[in-house]
Amino acid sequence: MSRNAQSGRRTPSIDLRPVQRFKRPTGGFDGAGDEKPRRPKRTGWRRLIPTWRMTLLGLVSALLLGIGLFALGIALVKVPDAHAAATAQSNTWLYSDGSVITRTGQTNRQNVTLDKVSPAAQHAALAAEDRNFYNEGAVNLQGLVRAAVNTAKGEGTQGGSTITQQYVKNTYLSQKQSVTRKVKELFIAIKVDATESKDEVLSGYLNTSYYGRGAYGIQAAAQAYFGIDASALDPAQGAYLATLLNAPSAYDVATATAAGKQNAVNRWNYVLDGMVKEGWLSAEERAKTTFPDVRDPQPNPGLSGQAGYLVDAATQYLTSSGVISETELAKGGYTIKLSIDPGRQQALQDSVQAQLHDTLNPDKRKKDAAAQAGAVSVDPKSGAIVALYGGVDYVKHYVDNATRRDYQAGSTFKAIALAAAFENGAKTQDGRTVTPHTVYDGTSGRKVRGGKGTPYAPPNEGDRSYGQITLQQAIDWSVNSAFAQLAQDTGLQKVKDTGIALGLPGNTPGLDPVPSIPLGAATPSVLDMAGVYATLDNGGKQITPWLVQSVDREGEAMPLPAHKTTQAVSADTADQVTSMLQGVVSDPGGTGWRAKALGRPVAGKTGTTDDQKSVWFVGYTPELVTSVALFGQDPGTGAQVSLSGVGGIDGAAGGQYPAQIWTAYMKAALKGQPVSDFATPAGGDDSSGAADLPTAPSTPTGTPSTGAPTGGPSSGATTPPGDGSGSGSPTPSGGTGGGATTAPTAPATDQPTNQPTSRPTGRPTTRPTPTTQPTADPTSQPTTQPTAGAGALAGAGAGAAASARSGG
Repeated sequence: MSRNAQSGRRTPSIDLRPVQRFKRPTGGFDGAGDEKPRRPKRTGWRRLIPTWRMTLLGLVSALLLGIGLFALGIALVKVPDAHAAATAQSNTWLYSDGSVITRTGQTNRQNVTLDKVSPAAQHAALAAEDRNFYNEGAVNLQGLVRAAVNTAKGEGTQGGSTITQQYVKNTYLSQKQSVTRKVKELFIAIKVDATESKDEVLSGYLNTSYYGRGAYGIQAAAQAYFGIDASALDPAQGAYLATLLNAPSAYDVATATAAGKQNAVNRWNYVLDGMVKEGWLSAEERAKTTFPDVRDPQPNPGLSGQAGYLVDAATQYLTSSGVISETELAKGGYTIKLSIDPGRQQALQDSVQAQLHDTLNPDKRKKDAAAQAGAVSVDPKSGAIVALYGGVDYVKHYVDNATRRDYQAGSTFKAIALAAAFENGAKTQDGRTVTPHTVYDGTSGRKVRGGKGTPYAPPNEGDRSYGQITLQQAIDWSVNSAFAQLAQDTGLQKVKDTGIALGLPGNTPGLDPVPSIPLGAATPSVLDMAGVYATLDNGGKQITPWLVQSVDREGEAMPLPAHKTTQAVSADTADQVTSMLQGVVSDPGGTGWRAKALGRPVAGKTGTTDDQKSVWFVGYTPELVTSVALFGQDPGTGAQVSLSGVGGIDGAAGGQYPAQIWTAYMKAALKGQPVSDFATPAGGDDSSGAADLPTAPSTPTGTPSTGAPTGGPSSGATTPPGDGSGSGSPTPSGGTGGGATTAPTAPATDQPTNQPTSRPTGRPTTRPTPTTQPTADPTSQPTTQPTAGAGALAGAGAGAAASARSGG
């Protein structure tokens, strides 16, 4: 400080010397508060090593970033809808015994719930792929690291995926190996693990995994390799299927190389040992387990042969009954068990082949290519369809001959006319009740009485005339003129209504109440006619034939329509018709005589339509009803053509190929079963007929038929009327058969003769011989033999012309 001279105050002095900076001692300070020594600078390579602070900061940052990215991934990656390939399934069609008919759909997969997979098969899959599945999360980090290391070491691509990840890959993603797909797999797996139970994940995995042989899912694999359901797999079989998950084609012991087979065995042992280690298989059982028998690869049956017809008919049944729509069925996953008996189905196929196709030679006889067979066999008590033949091969001929409705039924419809007459108490034109012994005029071309408009005058098969015959004889020999009058006596609408009651669909084409209705102008299917005759065989109780026994989808059964039973006609009517139809077979002159070779009580009826475009035989025993038809169809145009000439036979008839197929099939189908008899109609067997025909009225007013001595068919007769005159078959009798009796005279009018006053017994032993020319009668008979022209068919109504010559 210095004193100011003027003021005497002290003022601060200023030191102008340079200031010296404080320097930290190199040795530091001692004691509290002493300064620490300075850290030497990092030089050279040391500068590259992060400090612990930097490391900690980096780890925390990485952790936060990872959590952020994980949260972002969880938020952004959604569980997508399962892709189509993972959800596509086949529909499995089964016989009544559970054996497979075929599978339809592009993917051979049939999803099953986990309870439909045997525990042994479940444990085998876990032992092979993920033993800690039930105790771990969706992702196994240790496995992923191990897989990455092994892959880096050149030991092949390693999965390291849990079952959950594999399920996600199979169901939601592609099989492409990429980082993007793997990242998505991880996130989706975590989400799936959080929303689905372990059992659901395991079930999904087993149903989406590929096992080779085109089989997706364990159910399809069990069928492909062992022919059994997944629920029946034992430890050895389950372990083998688990082995296939690793390398399906390479480990298929039926086709693999020697090295591949050994690798499969090694892997199989690995799986079983894993099951023992995890406590899923005892050591004792493991020691007894041997490598399973693996079936050879089976060709995919597809829709070839009869399979397509069965699938088509079953599909029609399901969709028309409202059980399931075609769209839903196409999605797949259904197991449909049919009522088809595999043994009888094979017997029907063999019978058609042996009795028809083996006799044809389209290369030499072009007409042989026109023959199309259809057949259906029904259990009359239950209505179950036990066998169905739709054609030579579904992939070659897509139209199902068993269910098509475009060919006339011919004289098989006469059984319906009989049922209508008896059920409705039909009376003749002069008021007498119709019975099997009612006598009708069997003259070919006879004009029907009682109708409106121009009289209907149908010719008989081959223009044969039979004179006065009983109704029993008219059915035996399939006489058109008699049945045209019977239908008029009954009422045409009543004939139609009875047909519907017996089982014909109400919309059957040609099912109109016109004079031609009893001769089969309508076009029901072979299946429809089997149902009608099944009603007769079942005491008049009608059950619509059914084909589907059960429908199941992933363990859930679908309800099916109830099989309702209705009393269509009385039991006595049904038994009476059945009794009369036995004469068609047992009568040596009956049109269905070939079926007698079955050696059992048989009732049936033949049918031959106009120009022989279709021929039929529908017959039954007390146990089984079978309908067989042969249709003439041009293979090029699809037009209906005559069957005459097929097999080198001139002419065609229901008593030929159809009856032969029927007999051969029924022999096989009923082999070993006890023989039973039909029920006897109330009041006795009316079909037995009279020993002799009733005589005509004592004072006839018309001119009797001439030159027609009555005679029964000779014992050696082989070709009854209406059965055609094929190659090697004798011509129809000309009236020289043995046992001739006095011929019945023609009736005084164009109506049946009087009924006998008492019921005769014994089937008629006499058979009127066809006359060479109908007797001229200006009031009731045509003066010349009618032809198929318009004049002969006038008044027949819709379909009359087409069925005018319908016969045996």
